[in-house]
Amino acid sequence: MNAHPFQKQLKRICNTLLWGSGCILMFGILTPLLYQGCKTETNVPKPLSSYELNLIQHSLPQDGSETSARTRYGFELFYDTPTHLGPENKNGWEPYSGNHLACSNCHLHGGTKAYAASLIGVVQRFPQYRGREDKMGTIEERINGCFERSMNGRMLDPTSEEMKAFVAYLNWLGRDSDGQHAKKGFVSIEIPERAVDLKHGKEVFEKQCALCHGADGQGKRGTDSYYQYPPLWGPDSYNNGAGMTRVLTAARFIKGNMPYGATYDNPILTDAEAYDVAGFINQQERPVKANLQADFPNKLKKPVSSPYPPYSDNFSISQHQLGPFQPIMTYYWQTHGIKKTK
Repeated sequence: MNAHPFQKQLKRICNTLLWGSGCILMFGILTPLLYQGCKTETNVPKPLSSYELNLIQHSLPQDGSETSARTRYGFELFYDTPTHLGPENKNGWEPYSGNHLACSNCHLHGGTKAYAASLIGVVQRFPQYRGREDKMGTIEERINGCFERSMNGRMLDPTSEEMKAFVAYLNWLGRDSDGQHAKKGFVSIEIPERAVDLKHGKEVFEKQCALCHGADGQGKRGTDSYYQYPPLWGPDSYNNGAGMTRVLTAARFIKGNMPYGATYDNPILTDAEAYDVAGFINQQERPVKANLQADFPNKLKKPVSSPYPPYSDNFSISQHQLGPFQPIMTYYWQTHGIKKTK
């Protein structure tokens, strides 16, 4: 597999940024007037490319080296995954990504946004023990986990140019990191001591999410092959083996990042709203991953909000999907001495 031209992708992004910079300048002038408006039910959607500003203000390496070329190719794959690895790839390959999502749809700001599954320093944290496989795993295996689950596809060859490019990009992101990035993962929330309220979750979705992701949750395409706003369920979304299908994981991501404009230190939704809308979203239909029973060989290590069996407890599938989760957490602590938080 050979690297593809980078210039076209970079030109598209730079043109978008010229427009976005002007908008940000105007936003800075009008912030005192608009701040309260961003918390109303009409959260005006903005191009997802706005998320790229944090990343593009740094220079991707241009020294002509093999590592530089791989890093820039990895950046291209990260932002335009469907074109290169998806169902409509122009390489004649069987798709590696089974949907039209891009890595940047979940790892915001190109993997640099705080508490948005930030990838800064992630390479330095591998090899890493993974409970889902019950073994020490490599960064390449972790990337392939995303391809099989969030991208609803298949594994890349760990020795392929594409995998090397992804790893080079992640290495570049963490070039100044020791791996202990303080704002990795997602924000913490206070989990309501009740089951998800699906009716309330639907109301939150219609009020706060539908404007960008569509009333049917199927997302909105940009002018290219990527989603401007990704689908949250349906055939082109993540499958039921993805980490985001866990209500507690999705709620934490939503609280710190959604709707557009939310940040970890200036959230828009309450913990209860994030919890309920996460439950509503994950009760909708989505692709089914094969062989889920093989996940978490040691079932004691399975997260309490894993939506699929088998479990090492007698709580129902419904309770694992929708809560209340505190009784499950209490069981594992009292019976097995295991403290579970997700």
